[in-house]
Amino acid sequence: MTVSPPPRHSAYAVLAALAAVVILVSAAIFVGVGKSDGTAAPTSGHGNEAAPASAGTWVGTWSTSPAAAEPQRPNGFPKVSIRNVVRISVGGERVRIQLSNLYGNRPLTISHASVALAAAPNDPNAAGGTMRRLFFDKRPSVTIPAGRHVFSDPTGLRVPDASDLLVTTYSPTPSGAVTYHPHARQISYAAQGDHAEDTAGLAFTQQSPYWRYLTGVDVWTGRATGSVVALGDSITDGSTSTTGANHRWPDFLAQRLRTERDAPRLGVLNQGISGNRVLTDGNLTPPNNPSGLSRFDRDVLAQTGVRAVVIELGVNDILRNPHETNPDRITGGLRQLVEQAHTRGLRVVGATLMPFYGHRGFTPELNAVREAVNEQIRSGEVFDEVVDFDAALRDPANHLRLLPRYDSGDHLHPSDEGYRAMAQALDLDHLQGRVAAEL
Repeated sequence: MTVSPPPRHSAYAVLAALAAVVILVSAAIFVGVGKSDGTAAPTSGHGNEAAPASAGTWVGTWSTSPAAAEPQRPNGFPKVSIRNVVRISVGGERVRIQLSNLYGNRPLTISHASVALAAAPNDPNAAGGTMRRLFFDKRPSVTIPAGRHVFSDPTGLRVPDASDLLVTTYSPTPSGAVTYHPHARQISYAAQGDHAEDTAGLAFTQQSPYWRYLTGVDVWTGRATGSVVALGDSITDGSTSTTGANHRWPDFLAQRLRTERDAPRLGVLNQGISGNRVLTDGNLTPPNNPSGLSRFDRDVLAQTGVRAVVIELGVNDILRNPHETNPDRITGGLRQLVEQAHTRGLRVVGATLMPFYGHRGFTPELNAVREAVNEQIRSGEVFDEVVDFDAALRDPANHLRLLPRYDSGDHLHPSDEGYRAMAQALDLDHLQGRVAAEL
C-alpha cells in the first residue's frame, strides 16, 4: 500500500509546533540560568502570581550583623512565631531573605516563614494582599545547621523604597541557642503557635527589642546599582536613637541617597554592633561581638551587591578594657580592613573618631590616642576617602566634646539630630567608583 505524503499545511503545522516547543524550552533555560555574580533573572515565587523576568540585579536593602547568642534562651523558641519588623532602604519587584543560625549549637528548623509589607510603620499587621509564604529550595521548611545561614527562594512582592517589612518565622521544635541582634532600636513581635501567615497581628502580643534569626533582605531591582555597607560600633548601630523612628545615621544616609538629585542609587546595609572594636573579639566561641577584622568578610564582602564601605570603628578599642593606647595599632587594623576591601575592588570611606569628653571613660591620655588616630586618618594614608565625623559633630567652642544639640546625653553617642548631621557630612560622590583590586 502506498502512503500519501501529508498535506503541505499539515507539515507546516508540525514544524510550527516544534518551533514553539524549542522557543519555550529556550526561554525556560534563559530564565532559570544565572550569572555567578548573583544577577540572574528572578524565578517566579511559589504560590504567587507569575511575573515576567525583567532587567535588574539583586541588591542588599537591609541587613543586621548577628552579634551573639541570646542569653537565657537555651532551647530557642519552640512553637513560637517571631515577626521581625525591618525598614528597607530601596525597593524592588522581588524579595529574598537571609536567616542565620551562626550562634546556634544545634540545627534550627523553620517549618513556616513569610514576608509581607507592614500595614503601617512599626505595625505587626500586614498590608492587604502582600502576605507571601517563603520557600527554601522550593520547600516550605528548612533546617539550618549550627553555624550556618540560608537564603530563601525569591518571592514576587513589589516593595516600595523605605517601607517596613514583616518577616515571620515559626520553629516547631527546640532549636538551641538563638542568633540575635540585641540593639535593634526597633520593636518586633512574637506569638504562641504558628501564625506565620496571619495578616492580622492580633496574636502577636509579645514585644521584643531584638531581631532574631533574620540577618538580611535583598530585592531584585532595576533602579539601584548596588549597596553601601556601614561597618561600625554602637554609633552605627544607632544606640540612643529614638526606637522605631529609624534615625540611625545609615537611615539618614539612605534617605539622602533616595531623595537627593544626582545621588547614586544604592541600598544601605547597617552592620553596626554595639561595643565593636577593630582589633579584639568577644570571649566566646564563636566569638560574640567579633572584631571588625574577623567579621569583615562575613559582614561586608559577603553582602549582596556591595559597591562601597563606610567604616566607623576605633573608639571602643580606646575606651574598653584593655585600653589600646597605641594609635598605630588601631590605624594598622583599619588599613587591614581597607586591604580586604581592595581585594574586591571596593572603595572605602573611613570616619574620624568623635569626641567623648564628659563620658565616664574620658581621660586626657585616652583622648590623646583618639586625636592621634584622627591625625593619621585625616592624612589620607588610611582610607580611600575620609568623612570627618569629629569635625561635623564637635562643639566649635570646645573640640573635646560633642556639640550639646548633637549629644544624646551620655557624651559619646549622638542624638537623633547628631545622627542626621553624620549622614549629612558624607560626600555621596565618595560612594561611587571602584578601586583597582589587589591581586
